[in-house]
Amino acid sequence: MPDQETDFDRLLACDVPLLDLRAPVEFIQGAFPSATNLPLMTDDERAQVGTCYKQQGQQAAIALGHQLVAGQLREARLQGWLNWLQDHPDGVIYCFRGGLRSQTAQEWLNAAGRPVTRVKGGYKALRRRLLQEIEQGFAGPGFVLTGLTGSGKTDWLARSPLSLDLEGCAHHRGSSFGNWSEPQPTPINFENRLAIARLKQRKAGIHSWLVEDESAMIGRCPIPLPLYERMQQAPLLLLEVSFEQRVRQIRHDYVETMQHHFNDDFERLEHYLQDSLKRLYKRLGDREWRRLSAVMTEAVRQQQQGHGCDAHEEWIATLLSVYYDPIYARHQAAKEDRIIKRGEAEELAEWLAQQPEAQAS
Repeated sequence: MPDQETDFDRLLACDVPLLDLRAPVEFIQGAFPSATNLPLMTDDERAQVGTCYKQQGQQAAIALGHQLVAGQLREARLQGWLNWLQDHPDGVIYCFRGGLRSQTAQEWLNAAGRPVTRVKGGYKALRRRLLQEIEQGFAGPGFVLTGLTGSGKTDWLARSPLSLDLEGCAHHRGSSFGNWSEPQPTPINFENRLAIARLKQRKAGIHSWLVEDESAMIGRCPIPLPLYERMQQAPLLLLEVSFEQRVRQIRHDYVETMQHHFNDDFERLEHYLQDSLKRLYKRLGDREWRRLSAVMTEAVRQQQQGHGCDAHEEWIATLLSVYYDPIYARHQAAKEDRIIKRGEAEELAEWLAQQPEAQAS
């Protein structure tokens, strides 16, 4: 077993289990999807060692670290790592720079009869590799899928091996009704997820990319600038869907799907819908907002009584026609010359599959 791992692409693209030894506050700020946090030191212990390092130097800080994590506490943390490695026999450990913390843990594990490999350069090296992927991975040809709100763009994208699910990486659908019940990742974790997804594509021989047309922010997550700039230049595919079909799609995405997600808790469903509508208050004006709010409340009541979701279509149709469609029309006017193909779902899929840039090598 090698002492240190330097094949960062393998670790990231193959979802190798990673044991993150950094303090919880570091892990929360940024980590990787396959990582588990079992820290060598708590936040408080790390802060004490850091202060000691600044005031007395490295050797004093190391001595304090061993003093703080000793005896039964040391054994408990070692046992936690051993248990994790039992469940993840191919796991690799890392700390921030691949230095003292991961080296210490590696020595303890070796002494316990369980050799393990640590990441050379630690979290910082893996993060640097992903930033490089964001910078370089979108340099090749790409496509952007656009279309009116409710066109089912996310569902269509899932059918293409070229696609990268920006909204899935961000845990947000990119609209006023786009909040998921789960919190969004930190911007760093959003970048990490996106970069890993692109890295996996390129290792599979998929050089082109396809994303949904988005604004610069998806909820609170900014799209990385290298990708966003490429999105503003890439050719557009326009998905054309009837108004009635778009109303049904919105109903499915934001009513039926969320009802299931909330386990038929209609109070939570109404709170989610009303909170989303409230974000449009200034755009709609008080009178129209109050009217749509009342329509929404009645629609949830009928839904709860077992009458289905049809009553929701009134507020959905109104928002599409008076809010979302006019915004789309204004933004789309500046992009018209970039549209290289428009059509319904099957037509677009067939066209894209025939393009040389869309072929995997």
